[in-house]
Amino acid sequence: MHGKRVLVTGGAGFIGSNLANHLADDNEVVAVDDLYLGTPDNLDDDVEFHDASVLDDDLPTEGVDVVFHLAALSSYKMHEENPAKGARVNVEGFVNTVEQARKDGCDTVVYASTSSIYGSRTEPSSEDMPVEARTGYEASKLARERYAEYFHHHYGVRTAGLRFFSVYQGFGGAEEHKGEFANTVAQFADKIAAGESPELFGDGSQTRDFTHVDDIVRGIELAADHRLQGIYNLGTGESYSFNEMVELINDVLGTDVDPVYIENPLDVYVHDTMADCTKMREATGWEPKISFEEGVRRVCEPYLDE
Repeated sequence: MHGKRVLVTGGAGFIGSNLANHLADDNEVVAVDDLYLGTPDNLDDDVEFHDASVLDDDLPTEGVDVVFHLAALSSYKMHEENPAKGARVNVEGFVNTVEQARKDGCDTVVYASTSSIYGSRTEPSSEDMPVEARTGYEASKLARERYAEYFHHHYGVRTAGLRFFSVYQGFGGAEEHKGEFANTVAQFADKIAAGESPELFGDGSQTRDFTHVDDIVRGIELAADHRLQGIYNLGTGESYSFNEMVELINDVLGTDVDPVYIENPLDVYVHDTMADCTKMREATGWEPKISFEEGVRRVCEPYLDE
């Protein structure tokens, strides 16, 4: 993507800031964030930052060629603390942003959905599988997908919904501000580097398709470049257990910190995830480039430099 004016909502957050900084090399980037969880410290100086909510009626959408809508209450716990607020931000905020951008002439939207709607699966999940909302968070992301269909069919806006799988980067990147909401790779690496035992639910056999944020950012950009329409997975097609993750972190750090196993306190919990990214690969040529071993090495690298 070159020479475009783009809007990134949630632009001071983890994925949003990585995307905004990447695109700012060749484009005019406007980032909007209400700083509920994000921080402008994540952003490079050449990103135009607005402290604003996606619920505002005067978003900076004028002249925007592409909207990247990443703003959300982005976890089950966050959403359940205030389901009404979650619905306003995740659903109304999406509709409000896309509607303002559409009226200002933007016809391309790429937005974040979620892979958690697939539930727990040890086999790869494809976009044509039946999905369901077991939490308010999942319901809000499914609502986005339905509203995206509306904007496409009614107004001709190209809307690409991306179902991310366990995105991580580490506290040396843009995840530290997320604290307890950061990916477990980042949290566990930070604890192990400090000689503290990470807490694993159950026996640690749960698996995730851990996907490095750099691969996610490439996928998001390609979705806009190709003006994709519909739903697409972004993951690696491989999964690792939490026990394997802890072992990899220990190997890289040269430590020998054992995890502590605790009872799962969550009422709803996805035990296993794995993406089938055939649709995205066939549409854009995208494939993940960063293996989990390499990704863990990158997460741990700042601790090795101390």
